[in-house]
Amino acid sequence: MWGPLLALAALAPALGLGLGAPGAAARDLARPATPEAPGSAPAPTPAPRCGPALPPAKANGTSKQHTRIRVVRKKKVILKKRKKLTSPSSPVTAKPLVTTSPAGTLDLLEKQEPGCPPLGLESLRVSDSQLEASSSQSFGLGPHRGRLNIQSGLEDGDLYDGAWCAEQQDTEPWLQVDAGKPTRFSGVVTQGRNSVWRYDWVTSYKVQFSNDSQTWWGSRNRSSGTDAVFPANSDPETPVLNLLPEPQVARFIRLLPQTWLEGGSSCLRAEILGCPVSDPNDLFPEAHALGSSDPLDFRHHNYKAMRKLMRQVNEQCPNITRIYSIGKSYQGLKLYVMEMSDHPGEHELGEPEVRYVAGMHGNEALGRELVLLLMQFLCREYLRGDPRVTRLLSEMRIHLLPSMNPDGYEVAYRRGSELVGWAEGRWTHQSIDLNHNFADLNTPLWDAEDDGLVPHTVANHHLPLPTYYTLPNATVAPETWAVINWMKRIPFVLSANLHGGELVVSYPYDMTRTPWAAHELTPTPDDAVFRWLSTVYAGTNRVMQDTDRRPCHSQDFSLHGNIINGADWHTVPGSMNDFSYLHTNCFEVTVELSCDKFPHESELPQEWENNKDALLVYLEQVRMGIAGVVQDKDTEEGIADAVIAVDGINHDVTTAWGGDYWRLLTPGDYMVTASAEGYHSVTRSCWVTFEEGPTPCNFLLTKTPKQRLRELLAAGAKVPPDLRRRLERLRGQKD
Repeated sequence: MWGPLLALAALAPALGLGLGAPGAAARDLARPATPEAPGSAPAPTPAPRCGPALPPAKANGTSKQHTRIRVVRKKKVILKKRKKLTSPSSPVTAKPLVTTSPAGTLDLLEKQEPGCPPLGLESLRVSDSQLEASSSQSFGLGPHRGRLNIQSGLEDGDLYDGAWCAEQQDTEPWLQVDAGKPTRFSGVVTQGRNSVWRYDWVTSYKVQFSNDSQTWWGSRNRSSGTDAVFPANSDPETPVLNLLPEPQVARFIRLLPQTWLEGGSSCLRAEILGCPVSDPNDLFPEAHALGSSDPLDFRHHNYKAMRKLMRQVNEQCPNITRIYSIGKSYQGLKLYVMEMSDHPGEHELGEPEVRYVAGMHGNEALGRELVLLLMQFLCREYLRGDPRVTRLLSEMRIHLLPSMNPDGYEVAYRRGSELVGWAEGRWTHQSIDLNHNFADLNTPLWDAEDDGLVPHTVANHHLPLPTYYTLPNATVAPETWAVINWMKRIPFVLSANLHGGELVVSYPYDMTRTPWAAHELTPTPDDAVFRWLSTVYAGTNRVMQDTDRRPCHSQDFSLHGNIINGADWHTVPGSMNDFSYLHTNCFEVTVELSCDKFPHESELPQEWENNKDALLVYLEQVRMGIAGVVQDKDTEEGIADAVIAVDGINHDVTTAWGGDYWRLLTPGDYMVTASAEGYHSVTRSCWVTFEEGPTPCNFLLTKTPKQRLRELLAAGAKVPPDLRRRLERLRGQKD
């Protein structure tokens, strides 16, 4: 069956046809699927329940057919003949113009129509009230759950099941979407039911349209005039796109399941593709326009396009930008970072280092685009003289890593925004989840705390890598090592890890303290700071602050301010957040940016507006707390690796190589101690106010007599009389 179809796909650029992707106007919607891995198990064969199953389709024509194509070379027009190929030679970007009729033949449309974006079932632009159904097995399987990629809770039968499911006795089930105004419907994407316990999916369906929800007409095949029956799913999770034989203008659209998996139920999740049509008489209320006034590049960028964009920003703002690589992915793609500062390329004494990391999971594409948009925005606003951006770039050094997992992203990008599903592209090429791949430093710390060894015998900060983690056969991704070495080179203070698929900010610890607990509140000693940081982002994100929005999947995080302790949500051993906190000075949270992991390009301007202010405000939080320099009292040189301890908080930070440090703290009065090997410790009071900017808290440390003696003897100098007398007194005290 697939040989003739692939032959047609190969000729798509010449004929204006395609088999798996929309036109250029919506090319991010559906790119050609990745071929099934050799040896993978075949999907179960669905059997009919409500109607006959569709026979295999056959393509019209043969592969020996010739087509005349026009090739332009240096203003000369040459006509050539080329045989149809048996497999596609390049990614298909034309809109699918092939549909399957009930008779099993293929209808080829004569005219290509422009692609349409999704209505927004997955992104929640379509509200629950716009969804209706003929029946539902329960509230948790109601029409409001029939959204593409929606995830169920752990228990079937609760309020958060993973699809719309019609009642078993419903012989004519349907799911209806009200677009709110006349819309040119062009296609449908479907999935089966997301469930840990059941297998349910629709294998074929019809489509109907209406302007008043009373009178309906169906989508028909052009050749036979019969109702078109569309092939649907063969597993619960893979999205399947069907484009209509002819786009239809209507307000309502219905999906009518015809057959489904034998022994299962009529269950589906869907996204509808539709373009708005003009309303010259203003008969319908105007919908909120999705957009941004910022003139930025709002599109999805693959690896090549991302590199080009970063170079353009660097060329536009050479004085405040620097591009560097921290390593390579398993497949050799570089992990590029954009550094933005008034003095790029150098750590300035007293200036904190901050970072945004995106694309840890390759299919969570929104974070990648927001980071690319942020670097464009900072460059543009700096050139315009914006005082807020100018201050940001003069008071801190910003590092932007748009793609930590470029291999996974390329997989997701080829599938497209609506067809990538929930998990494809999440992992690296080695099938490693990077957010579980960092060293587990929580367990050795908690074991030492239980034994009473922290902080006097075992430090409560900068825990070393376990021996097993550094062995040659350890399963550590090259992407993970690249980020770990990056963390060691630069004294980061603040970070956010940008993810997708939910709307919440989670903070450490991400791993539960009780072994094998699925979730459990596990706060860090800096819980107040992490809650503050999380609340700042959630409180300035437009969608998180929308009191009318519905939950993305199975938890309503708005009940708790759209923030949650990571371990209390679900345990994540080996997370980057926990590793940053325990191995470095950096405080890091995870921001789940959107219900939709891979939004359509048309939604990127609005997503930028939803997050723009939050991204800026979060960076500004690095000014919260205390900051200063620890110096040698005699030489006034900075002391590297001095320990900064705050009374009542069992987690210390250390100074950078110049002796400067930053300690994030919420407002209050703190007793702070600075100590270093070979020096007497110094303790002083540091008051953190609500005023903007860190409280200066500097320290001058005096060398111990033993340290002075070591340095003098090492230099071959004579011991001064005062030092000799002090050493003699110390010996007398010991005797």
